[in-house]
Amino acid sequence: MEDSHAKAQLTRRGALATLAAGALGVTAAACSSGGTSSEPKKSTPPPKPSAEITFTPALADGAQPSPTAGFAVSVSKGKLNADVKLTNARGTVVKGALAADGTTYRIAEPLGYGVAYTWSGTAVGDDGKTVPVQGTFTTITPKDQINVVINIADGQEVGIAAPLILKFDAEVTDKKAVERALTVTTTPPTEGSWGWLPEDNGSRVHWRPAEYFAPGTKFSMVGKLYGLDHGDGVYGAADVTSDFTIGRSQIVKADATSFKIDVIRDGSLLMSLPCSYGSGDLDRNVTRSGIHVVSEKHEDFYMSNPAAGYFNVRERWAVRISNNGEFIHANPQTTGVQGSSNVTNGCINLSLENAQRYYETAIYGDPVEVTNTRLQLSQADGDIYDWTFSYAQWKSMSALDGEAPTSSAPATPSDAPQLSGTSTTPSPSARRQPTG
Repeated sequence: MEDSHAKAQLTRRGALATLAAGALGVTAAACSSGGTSSEPKKSTPPPKPSAEITFTPALADGAQPSPTAGFAVSVSKGKLNADVKLTNARGTVVKGALAADGTTYRIAEPLGYGVAYTWSGTAVGDDGKTVPVQGTFTTITPKDQINVVINIADGQEVGIAAPLILKFDAEVTDKKAVERALTVTTTPPTEGSWGWLPEDNGSRVHWRPAEYFAPGTKFSMVGKLYGLDHGDGVYGAADVTSDFTIGRSQIVKADATSFKIDVIRDGSLLMSLPCSYGSGDLDRNVTRSGIHVVSEKHEDFYMSNPAAGYFNVRERWAVRISNNGEFIHANPQTTGVQGSSNVTNGCINLSLENAQRYYETAIYGDPVEVTNTRLQLSQADGDIYDWTFSYAQWKSMSALDGEAPTSSAPATPSDAPQLSGTSTTPSPSARRQPTG
């Protein structure tokens, strides 16, 4: 019995000793460094979203893009959501469209000058994560804006010598940039060129063909001038367009030694009318030789010419052919010498009946070819003297093909006879403000 009790005590002590040893082992393991660091582990940053947003133009600090810069936002490695938009400072959404593949949103209308705009919306990357589309910019504020007036109205039918004239209300110093923005399309194709004329209270550029237009030619011009720097920080106020048609061919052959004018319609003689040209005793009384262009006509108006000593004289059936005061018009006082002598102050005089006959056939842009007088038509006679130049000379007046002139020449000479009163017939060349 004692032996059994002793064995039991020994067994109990051994178990306690084993437990104690185990506890010490645990304590030792907890205190031991075991070759590991006691510093806290650093957390791993979340992965960057895959979608990358790009703005056009770039949203650079201080950048002020042109309002026609071609604004867009695009995403790589993802798609844009339908909430992408561009708004102005008033909260108005600018027209735009999302590409079919969902990667680009483009603005579809010009922006304003000096206006702040905000991009907003979201995109989803290929990894499924959403990223914001956000950014702001302000468009350029021009130092000044420049407007254009065009000589031919949309839909107008004009003669075969009609130039297209763009008259700016200020000086264009970057003529190359402006000329590059003017696109002319003709059907059938017609060779022609822009030519810059001397400054006249603003710049002016004309487009004329190398030779007279073919009858029936369709003419279209588009001028992307809005948002374009015309030089020195002066920007275009609006785009301009012009679409017109060349009518029948009508040429007036005006040989001063013949005392008549021949009106040639589509190559055949339409009428031959006795007339009287300028007397030629003084320079101001010389009908200028050269290709004139019909620019307006009046059934009834009053003319004053202080140099010639007359004021508010009523003239009938008058067709203007230059800005120096030259008209083809009725003058009953010279009917007796029409067909036999030249006695006028420079105009081409017809009888009342013949003047009306010619008046009713004339349209803007018809050429009147005067020959055999001692003075030539020139820029001193103002306005449309485009055909006094050979085509090679004309092309040299392009800012792109040659050197545009910088001198000044008024479109209407200061000593030209003046109209007074109100015309009963609106000018077919009435100027218009561009609608672009």
